[in-house]
Amino acid sequence: MAGQTVATEAAAGHHARQASLRSAAWERAYLRYAAATDVMCALLAAALGAAVFHADHGALPMSYFALTAVLPALWCVSVALAGGYDSRFIGVGPDEFRRVLNAAAGLTAAVAIVSYALKLDVARSYVAVAMPSVTVIDLGARYSLRKHLHKQRRLGRCMRRVVVVGHACAVADLIGFLQRWNHHGMAVVGACLANGESPPAQFGGLPVSVGLADVAAAVDRLSADTVAVLACPEMSGAQLRDLAWELEKTGTDLCVAPTLLDVAGPRTTIRPVAGLPLLHVDHPELAGVKQLLKGAFDRLAAALALVLLAPAFALIALAIFAEDGGPVLFRQTRVGRHGRLFTLCKFRSMVVRAEQCRADLEALNEGAGLLFKMRHDPRVTRVGARLRRWSLDELPQLFNVLIGDMSLVGPRPALPQEAIHYADHVRRRLAVKPGITGLWQVSGRSNLPWDEAVRLDIRYVENWSFALDLQILWKTGSAIINGSGAYLLPARRIRAPHPRVDRSQWWTRTPAGDQDLAPEDSRTDSRMYSMRSPVSVWFATATQRTPTPIAG
Repeated sequence: MAGQTVATEAAAGHHARQASLRSAAWERAYLRYAAATDVMCALLAAALGAAVFHADHGALPMSYFALTAVLPALWCVSVALAGGYDSRFIGVGPDEFRRVLNAAAGLTAAVAIVSYALKLDVARSYVAVAMPSVTVIDLGARYSLRKHLHKQRRLGRCMRRVVVVGHACAVADLIGFLQRWNHHGMAVVGACLANGESPPAQFGGLPVSVGLADVAAAVDRLSADTVAVLACPEMSGAQLRDLAWELEKTGTDLCVAPTLLDVAGPRTTIRPVAGLPLLHVDHPELAGVKQLLKGAFDRLAAALALVLLAPAFALIALAIFAEDGGPVLFRQTRVGRHGRLFTLCKFRSMVVRAEQCRADLEALNEGAGLLFKMRHDPRVTRVGARLRRWSLDELPQLFNVLIGDMSLVGPRPALPQEAIHYADHVRRRLAVKPGITGLWQVSGRSNLPWDEAVRLDIRYVENWSFALDLQILWKTGSAIINGSGAYLLPARRIRAPHPRVDRSQWWTRTPAGDQDLAPEDSRTDSRMYSMRSPVSVWFATATQRTPTPIAG
């Protein structure tokens, strides 16, 4: 009878066990590729160190041949001790890279200590070339591996199959997040809802179980390999413990999300108190020495960039002025740290007085929440479209960074009319200086919903670090090259010449007192409009009826 019970339990968890084995198989394959990559990087770095030693000292002693041969093994051991082969951090860039850097620091220190203790004569030129080289080369190789993994995950491969446990609204938010950011490697295949809730429309037809007692059965039925438990008061500590024991039988991973919003790992520490694991949360570092260092780095980098980019500034200014003779710079009041107003500078990418006609375009707003954005904004000039394509219109903000109004990295600088409508939690983004780039800018920009953009800004404020700034600056380059999330192109403007229509009137509102065009001119005008996009047609038509000049 006992044997039948064991066999029944084993059969019941068969699908979940197979899913866990499949997940473990591709993870082991990825880590083998990572280890082989580490070996090749170490060999290349050792060869570079040996070549430099040979150039400085002539013949290479046998001891250096031995050191060159053993360096790959030492490097792999160092990476393993630093946690570089931990499957929990596969595809997670900052954590993976941090472990490689820790491995490099540890191995360099170990070589120095052993050389001193055993009085080994290891040339400093060899170490000074080999160790930095293996670090830089391996970081680049790991980055390439991670990008390849993200590409596979966009195709639906190398994914973890997740069953989410919690309330319907929290589960729906997680489903939407993981669908947008599939590079995290989690695909939700089902949900278990508490309190008999009915699934909302955002579930998209996913299988849903009602009640918390059916989690293990749902995992097996859906061939899942991971369970994510969201904040759920109905899930007591005893129930969570029993669920962990059930999932242990099939090797299914268990993830528990605390009731914290966007608090990163470095700010959290688990401290056992009276046998209870308490999660201690540190305050964000919004002042102090680190912020002073951030400000010094921002100003130094901005000054250097302004010197190096001076020729580009001159060429862009000439192009803007040559197009319509208007001002080169666009100045606008924005809200800075703690609500302080400042004047933001950008290269002008729209027609002169474009802000005055924004009210006419409000109905065509494609932006999220309080933001005004149009994918094909008829106010954008031809030069402005090219500047926006490469984000060159943002370059004058380096002057704002230099004088201390802005930072290189931070939340998007808000308009005063936006800030007055902020909810209390959104005002948290004003606790730091706004930035030229930030999490919002490198994560989709105008393609993001307003709530997601706010969440990313608050996440940056709560989890700021110098390493995060460097990571965002690195990602900004690829975001600019790809043009992801930017509303780049103006409405198409194909102008047909006509003897009775002044070409300058295409972007000028009709002055007060002017008469309407004759019927034949109107017909010609409509033919010219038909060659343009619908937004541009509407804009040109609307401007013919409004009595204030806007063109520059």
